[in-house]
Amino acid sequence: MKKNIIKISLAALTVFVSLTSCDRNLDQFSSVNEPVDQAMTRPESFRQALDGAYTSMKEVGYYRSDAGNQLIMGDLTTDNLTRSAAGRNSNFAASNFEFSSDNAQTTGLFSPAYLAISRANFVLANINNGVLTGTAKSNTEAEARAIRAMVHFDLVRAYCKIPTQSSDAGASLGIYYADKYDPSNTSGSRDLTVTQVYEKIAADLLFAADNLTQTSNDKGRLTKAAVYGLLSRVYLYKGDYSKTIQYGELSLGASASVTSIGNFTGIWKSSSVDGVLFQVLNSPAEAVTVGVAYNQFIGGQYRSEYVADYDLFTSYATDDVRKSVYFTTAAYNGKTYNHITKYSSNGGPANVVPVKYLRSSEVALNVAEAAYKSGDMTKALTMLNNVRQQRHSSYVPGTETGAALLTAVYNERRLELAFENDRWYTLKRLGLPVQRSGKGDLSNGTGTVPIEQTLAASSYKWQWPIPINAIQANPKIQQNPNY
Repeated sequence: MKKNIIKISLAALTVFVSLTSCDRNLDQFSSVNEPVDQAMTRPESFRQALDGAYTSMKEVGYYRSDAGNQLIMGDLTTDNLTRSAAGRNSNFAASNFEFSSDNAQTTGLFSPAYLAISRANFVLANINNGVLTGTAKSNTEAEARAIRAMVHFDLVRAYCKIPTQSSDAGASLGIYYADKYDPSNTSGSRDLTVTQVYEKIAADLLFAADNLTQTSNDKGRLTKAAVYGLLSRVYLYKGDYSKTIQYGELSLGASASVTSIGNFTGIWKSSSVDGVLFQVLNSPAEAVTVGVAYNQFIGGQYRSEYVADYDLFTSYATDDVRKSVYFTTAAYNGKTYNHITKYSSNGGPANVVPVKYLRSSEVALNVAEAAYKSGDMTKALTMLNNVRQQRHSSYVPGTETGAALLTAVYNERRLELAFENDRWYTLKRLGLPVQRSGKGDLSNGTGTVPIEQTLAASSYKWQWPIPINAIQANPKIQQNPNY
């Protein structure tokens, strides 16, 4: 067996580690190839390795291309989107709740997520080699552990039950938590419960929160404010509302703006990062078409794969800045649709924009929901109004109380986080079914109607299937029930 080879692509700032056998040729896809023990003698190699972990989130199945793209999966499986008859039928099976272990639409997240985790673990495997010391070392270790936790959370909410989903969720089958560098993953098994996986995620994030001091002007690296925001998300899913509030308020204390109404268009056109806590960077040079799963711009027209559900589209008030940012009502081949243009670029390559992974407005809504469920109606309404104030040009503060207040929080979450991979998981964690409107794909609600209209809250399909090729490579990985 040859020694481990580290491949460092200086242009893309990514690190790849490959175990190569004597009878296998070394793939040559980078500008520098050298042994790990040599490469990791330089401080900059640690930075490159961490950037490589982030880059994994732009692989097919995470945010690249269309099949299984996480920017759309959380919406096309719900009541937010309707399949367009003018599209190519991409992701049709998933939109019709036809999930299977050999279909990349629901299994595509699995491989690139564990690749990102492996790259973070590679950094951690070398963190004590003496090259980094002091603040540089503590920041690097904290960032690697935060990446590992963040990506494991994406996996556990997709492939496992969510703690608040049902009474048996906490003790149910968890995901494999990879906390050691093992790129081949031939020994990992799903031996943890959902509760135990969440505990590991929280432990990594809490370590990061205590040790991260770095800043990121482009929001392309995790910072303390972002980690606090991630903790608010994790604890909301876990049902620990006091900690959701605690870490949500810490995040908002470090990054208070929920994006001003004047900057809201800019954060989607790459001219502002106001209210962005963490984004997966993307540039015209990389040409990762993260928005292509929604539509393609052909001959001056949007050809959409999925368009806005009519009831959702009409839920946005006329003075709501999100309506013009998220949608474009326009014709394609003589028929008019409400196209999703949230990810259209600003003069650059079509659909090539950074992915807004976490924003302060989500954190504010996390706190609003948790405050309501903790009995603090004043805080809940204040947080809700903080978001609404920056979305409406003719703003009048809301005065909801009781059940109407919680409904308003849920409605605002749907409006704010539409097409950001939230809706499926909000319904899932609340134990609610998918109930589509029955409206068609045209801009006035007529046209082609989705075949499947409902998915029961009790369905096993809320837990996506583990990809069959992952089980074939490692039979210790247990498949989810009924697949």
